[in-house]
Amino acid sequence: MVAVNAYFNPDDYLAIEANSPVRHEYRDGLVYAMAGSSQEHTDIAINLFTILRSPLRGKNCRAHALETKLQLPNRNAFYYPDVLVTCDPRDRDDRYIKRHPSFIAEVLSPSTEKFDRGDKFSDYQQLETLKTYWLIFQDQIKVEVRQKTDVGDWETQIYKMGDRIAIPTLGITIAINDLYEDTELLIDH
Repeated sequence: MVAVNAYFNPDDYLAIEANSPVRHEYRDGLVYAMAGSSQEHTDIAINLFTILRSPLRGKNCRAHALETKLQLPNRNAFYYPDVLVTCDPRDRDDRYIKRHPSFIAEVLSPSTEKFDRGDKFSDYQQLETLKTYWLIFQDQIKVEVRQKTDVGDWETQIYKMGDRIAIPTLGITIAINDLYEDTELLIDH
């Protein structure tokens, strides 16, 4: 991610972002233009979003994908997770920004993988409502699941082709192969 060489306060960032044809993420006053994603990246994110929508109906939870901005007020940051789920009634007040997700998934790209695994995850950990964080590979059938324990630690588990992944806080289990439906990775197997 390459930052725009200027400092912006959050209000300036939001004003610029409201009229920009290109999405930007924001962290500590720096604005980062988001690069376009690969077809696999988009397909995987849309597959996950689609899988989540039906079982969340009637649970007062909403899945959001790709274009929904997430604010981390304690971290002075705004991100666009690939997929997020919020069940918090406070997130119904703003149509454009969410602040209280319980689930976030990022599809890993070569240019953002290090950030998604490191600083972005550290930032996400500041969200008290976040219980589950997925890192979904787009170059192999593999999902790294980070789950917050009852004592506040994060445990990591790796899932591969044929596995099923539970999201305990949402009461949903997903077949990993469904995430990769219609991608070249699954077609090649």
